[in-house]
Amino acid sequence: MKPFRIALIAGLVAIGAASAYAQDNKLRIITWADYVPADVIAQFKKETGIEVELTLSNNEEMISKLRATGGAGFDLAQPSQDRITGPQQEFGIYKPMDTSKIKTELFIPSMLDATKKNTTLNGQVYGLPHIWGTDGLVVNTKLAKMADYPDLCKAEYKGKTSVRLKRPTLLAFAFASGKDPFALYNDPKAYAALMDDVGKTLTACKGNIKFFWDNKDQLLNGARTGEIVGAMMWDTGGWKLNSENPEIQYIAPKSGALGWIDTFALPAKGRNDAAAYAWINFNMRPEVAAKVAASAGNFTASKGADQLMDAKLKAQFAKSFPEEALKNVKWYPAVPPGIEDIEGKVLDRVKAAG
Repeated sequence: MKPFRIALIAGLVAIGAASAYAQDNKLRIITWADYVPADVIAQFKKETGIEVELTLSNNEEMISKLRATGGAGFDLAQPSQDRITGPQQEFGIYKPMDTSKIKTELFIPSMLDATKKNTTLNGQVYGLPHIWGTDGLVVNTKLAKMADYPDLCKAEYKGKTSVRLKRPTLLAFAFASGKDPFALYNDPKAYAALMDDVGKTLTACKGNIKFFWDNKDQLLNGARTGEIVGAMMWDTGGWKLNSENPEIQYIAPKSGALGWIDTFALPAKGRNDAAAYAWINFNMRPEVAAKVAASAGNFTASKGADQLMDAKLKAQFAKSFPEEALKNVKWYPAVPPGIEDIEGKVLDRVKAAG
């Protein structure tokens, strides 16, 4: 019996070691669609031997999944920079970054500094910048003339416009009303009052809304057919439509486009930090970042990658963002706990209104 038991124990140890080794060779990422193209996964595996397991998601789902597991199930997440410190304070779903393991020279310095500042909690950094872009107006210039978000609610466009029933729409209309919602983040009472006003504006606008869009194909197809003449949309969707029809243009609104940065963040109970750091450094190499940017249609925080971008996309960006428009981008700051509850109640009222 004794030799058998020794052999059994040895076998179990070997299985455990093999399992640990397999884990070392897998990176589990929860991220957005188009951020991890197949050719980039293949190149990473070829260089490192690490398999990539992908889960596609969005901000709300990432937070929900990580909250449900206490930060387990994934080794790397890609929330927007404004969705890190709030959820971390409330739920403890991330772990701090060890920036000594990051090749910081690969990042655009200003973007790296801004994101580190926005994702720092108790002196520790929780996020690094990856993909960035904006929300603004996409307008069929043959069928409509629009310069700012409230133009979506003009009587002549009844039943022909679209927005998301999400927080970016509330914030956009708040800025268009002449207020700065971000300046009220630390005054919940004043913020709630502003959101109530915006909710009333959107409720009054419902007759103009063909549909509240919730997936990109629905919105793009509506714009292609002329069913939608104007929408609040992300920049790359506008540039994609512009490539198909030059009369459809992405416009930075008069009150400012809303700017977002999606990050790299480490879930609290991720099991393979080494692979996560390897992936971050790999993705920030300009030639790799250019491949990711081509897939996502957005620019990245990789220093020098913009020089490798598609010439047409660079030209579209320059047209949509003259210098003044770029300076006027409203970058999302960190969202304090409780703010999204206020917004959620307003959005529910808008949805329920007749």
